[in-house]
Amino acid sequence: MSQPDPAAPHSAPPCAGLRIGDLAPDFEARSTVGPVRLSAFRGRWLVLFSHPADFTPVCTTEFVALAREAAAFEKRDCALMALSVDSLFSHFAWLRMIRDRFDVEVRFPIVEDPTLVIGRAFGMVSAQDSNSATVRTTFFIDPKGVIRAMTCYPANLGRSIPEMLRILDGLQAIDAQGGLAPANWQTGETLLTPPTHDLDEVFGAEEATGWFLRATGDAS
Repeated sequence: MSQPDPAAPHSAPPCAGLRIGDLAPDFEARSTVGPVRLSAFRGRWLVLFSHPADFTPVCTTEFVALAREAAAFEKRDCALMALSVDSLFSHFAWLRMIRDRFDVEVRFPIVEDPTLVIGRAFGMVSAQDSNSATVRTTFFIDPKGVIRAMTCYPANLGRSIPEMLRILDGLQAIDAQGGLAPANWQTGETLLTPPTHDLDEVFGAEEATGWFLRATGDAS
């Protein structure tokens, strides 16, 4: 496993928390589908997420749900990649149990990170942590390798797969249409227009909120 390059443009040094807009640190590691390199996913979206441990109740429900919705991510040209401190063979045994118990195969890669090198580079764990028991972090990475959104949940609360898809849909719609996604936005709904920076347009708007709060396509 190679460490992320701290000298790469816009990358953060190990143990530094990443921010939206940062270039995701590159890494190469073993996974359940063979060696993987983060930069090999450039050109498409990637959801990289960590889970506290294999053979745990909440993580098992997450992986069953994600495996069942894998086609929905693929439809959006988005790959999935999971990560934990467990060994590759622990991952294999867990995935076999999931298949036999829930009749679903997890085919997206699960990366092993026993030394926490990747987790620390992404800010998933602190420099003082010896395990990732409190980590349930998700990074939404665009085709250029830029982190566009992040979520972080405690170990005792599972992620919402519909919300993960909603975030992905929102980011892709924003890129395609150049608008803003309002609260509770859902796929197919109208986006908002970015507010004007022109004072004449502010004073000339027919309504008090017309210069900053309007749907795309609406006249000011």
